[in-house]
Amino acid sequence: MRRRALLAHGFALTPLASLFLAACGGDTDLPNGMAVFKWDRDVCTRCKMAISDHRFACQVRGGPKNTAFKFDDIGCAATWISEKLKEHTWLTDAATRVWVADFANPGKQWLDATTAHYVNGKTSPMGYNYAAYADAQSGSISFDAMGQKTSATWPANCLPGRTKTASMAPAGLK
Repeated sequence: MRRRALLAHGFALTPLASLFLAACGGDTDLPNGMAVFKWDRDVCTRCKMAISDHRFACQVRGGPKNTAFKFDDIGCAATWISEKLKEHTWLTDAATRVWVADFANPGKQWLDATTAHYVNGKTSPMGYNYAAYADAQSGSISFDAMGQKTSATWPANCLPGRTKTASMAPAGLK
């Protein structure tokens, strides 16, 4: 009899426990459609490094299966996008979403990466060294400008054994 009572009480408390655990997770304020980051377990789509630094995390979501691609550095995301444009034509669709962590509120606020403002000079996980802000900062540049710079000058940064210079960048990104 005690076993039944214990099981009944346990099942009754399960929704309460899951609400408590969800509140402690910190990823409850994600933009609509954004997949949760499993910090220190998810790996960057491009360089395969664990995504740990909340200040530089980025996510691209789209395609026929609405797949989420996670990145440890906005430079990895921008470079991956330029490398995959021919293979993944959906990257230019209006339905494709790109989010980046707000450097001023890491892990708490996510920005539309295409409208964020990027400042160079921050030490990022893969050394692209761009941080995203919601508001324009002194010397900040657009997503397109940042993507052109990262793709043209250091696109092989997170691919071991490869080197690539600006002269090898895809047409239109030089």
